[in-house]
Amino acid sequence: MRIGILSDIHSNVEALVAVLRKAEELKIDRIISLGDVVGYGASPEECCHLIRSNTELALLGNHDAAVVGRMDYSYYYGAARQVLDWTATVLSEDNFRWLSSLPYTYRYGEDILYSHGAPFEPQAYEYVFSAEQIKHLLSETLALPRLSFVGHSHLCKVFRVCDGEVEERHETVFELEPAAHYLISVGSVGQPRDYDNRSCFVVLDEAAQRIEFIRVEYDITTAAQKILDASLAFSFANRLVLGI
Repeated sequence: MRIGILSDIHSNVEALVAVLRKAEELKIDRIISLGDVVGYGASPEECCHLIRSNTELALLGNHDAAVVGRMDYSYYYGAARQVLDWTATVLSEDNFRWLSSLPYTYRYGEDILYSHGAPFEPQAYEYVFSAEQIKHLLSETLALPRLSFVGHSHLCKVFRVCDGEVEERHETVFELEPAAHYLISVGSVGQPRDYDNRSCFVVLDEAAQRIEFIRVEYDITTAAQKILDASLAFSFANRLVLGI
């Protein structure tokens, strides 16, 4: 079984279409969305339709939760609140109800946990940034399944935990060790923030016990122009170009 794990589409339909096309080329058997289908971008309705029709499982991201009233987003900065309010006005009732129904996490068998933010307290939507953070939560990490996949940070990061030690791995392709725990941040489809403006998702090959980060080029110019045409913040368009 080859599982495609993606996150943080953020209403960027051009990026999502490119990623789904790549997943088909790679003969992915199952696609999982870790949340934040909406927010920042100008195509929330189209992205909801594509995620609903192409994924086996979708989780609730913090932007999804904000749009449907499942969290207080008064602390978001002004431009982010604006696009969330705008998104709520353009979503269909059907997609609004679908987003409202999504779970925070999902456990697949004994070995895999999916979460949008840090899995230790998923409703808090904390970020996973560093090995030091994992060390501080070592007992909580070891209580998780062997593989935990998260989104939210828009960064590609792998933390390996074995024999009480935590290390950050930097390979884009690597084999999983049976005795180790892994917490894997899968990057972002619609708004990468690692200075690489290509979309990103992860492939888990269960048979080979291998992880691979996949980067995909897409039509950034069109995605950015749609943001400007919708009178959303210029910064959301600009950061697509810069990959930040």
